[in-house]
Amino acid sequence: VQLQASGGGLVQTGGSLRLSCAASGRTISNVALAWFRQAPGKEREFVAAAFRSATVTFYGNSVKGRFTISRDSAKNTVYLQMNSLKPEDTAVYFCALGERTILSTVRQESAYNYWGQGTQVTVSS
Repeated sequence: VQLQASGGGLVQTGGSLRLSCAASGRTISNVALAWFRQAPGKEREFVAAAFRSATVTFYGNSVKGRFTISRDSAKNTVYLQMNSLKPEDTAVYFCALGERTILSTVRQESAYNYWGQGTQVTVSS
């Protein structure tokens, strides 16, 4: 299984970006999908997750109301729509796939067994 993240870039405060994560090697149906991020000098942080269904979603407190996770099963791709971006959103964003993730662990890195390579998001002030 491989995950290929893309869509990062440089954007001004208040702008938007949409990250994509294309999966190959298995379908994304009935698995947990998530985005995490890591800023320089900080630990990796949970951003958003879709638990086995796009209708069951979770968000980190710092992005709630601004970011939206979604999946397109036909394209085998998960997305992260990021609106109202702030300089503190600057980080490398990683997508992850969990085949055996349980509901209570969706916010934990250890719940995911496949990871993408990361895509840089930089928000200028």
